[in-house]
Parts: sequence; structure tokens; C-alpha cells
Amino acid sequence: MDIGNVIDIVIIVIHVIVSLAIIVLILLHAGRGGGLSDMFGGGFGPQGGGGSTIAERNLDRLTVIAAVIFSITTMVLTWRLGS
Repeated sequence: MDIGNVIDIVIIVIHVIVSLAIIVLILLHAGRGGGLSDMFGGGFGPQGGGGSTIAERNLDRLTVIAAVIFSITTMVLTWRLGS
């Protein structure tokens, strides 16, 4: 087993982990109901109407980071395994 195969395996493992993370993060997002804020009781009071909570903003950031990592690993795997 050479270093190229090890790198491919590591990238594939990262790709699978990020794929599962994206699924979980998207399921946590607020749909029409309320998502994360309703799940933890944050949908009540003056904040529940229109503004997003800190948890929702952090969830958005994590989702974007996971999507960027997913895109990068997809391109790297296409380039490395495409031959």
C-alpha cells in the first residue's frame, strides 16, 4: 500500500463523514415550523417571530462549512480517482 492509496482512503472517509454531517445539519434547519428553535423551546417570545437565534446562525455557518468541505473533497476525489 503506497501513500497515494492512503491519501485516497483518508479523503473518502472525510467525504463520507461530511456527507452524513450535511444530512444531519439540514434536518436540524428550520422549515416552515421552526426547526432547531422550536425543538429547544426558543420559538416563544419576541424572538420567535422573525429574527434568527444565535443557534440558527451558527447552524447556518456549520452547514456552509460542511458544504464547502464536501465540494472540495468531491473535486479532489474526481481528480484523483478519475483516471
